[in-house]
Amino acid sequence: MSKNSGKDKAKSATATKTIALNKRARHEYHIEERFEAGLALQGWEVKSIRAGRGNIIDAYAYVKHGEIFLIGAQITPLIQASTHVVANDRRERKLLLHRSEIDKLVGKVERDGYTIVPTAMYWSKNKIKLEVALAKGKQTHDKRDAAKDRDWAIEKQRVMRRGNRDA
Repeated sequence: MSKNSGKDKAKSATATKTIALNKRARHEYHIEERFEAGLALQGWEVKSIRAGRGNIIDAYAYVKHGEIFLIGAQITPLIQASTHVVANDRRERKLLLHRSEIDKLVGKVERDGYTIVPTAMYWSKNKIKLEVALAKGKQTHDKRDAAKDRDWAIEKQRVMRRGNRDA
């Protein structure tokens, strides 16, 4: 055992590591507020996520009986998974949130027409966490405006760089 093993443990326990990102969420939604949620997973799902087989691109969350569930997230089972358990890679998974956060999300979804979308999945202190966002859908013209703004910002940077070289 090395002398620095205590430091390594402390560093790995506090570090967060991204497992999966949902970049499409920022493109298709106006993101209002973000929440950190735990996931109720089975053992084979955790093993698959450790192997890098998690995907949240097409996922969304919905409210059912006062609880919030994630649907559409794909966790592909490993080949070594048990044959006794039938693994459904797109099953609905319960999100673990505080009651006040659930009430806030339920109110916004039911009254104001918001959607709950996952934006990131990551490790936090050896637990898998999901960042969910309260979002409203963008319309086509909003997406075009965002693309135009992005292109204009890039063009401004190019002009400034050219101007700085000449001076």
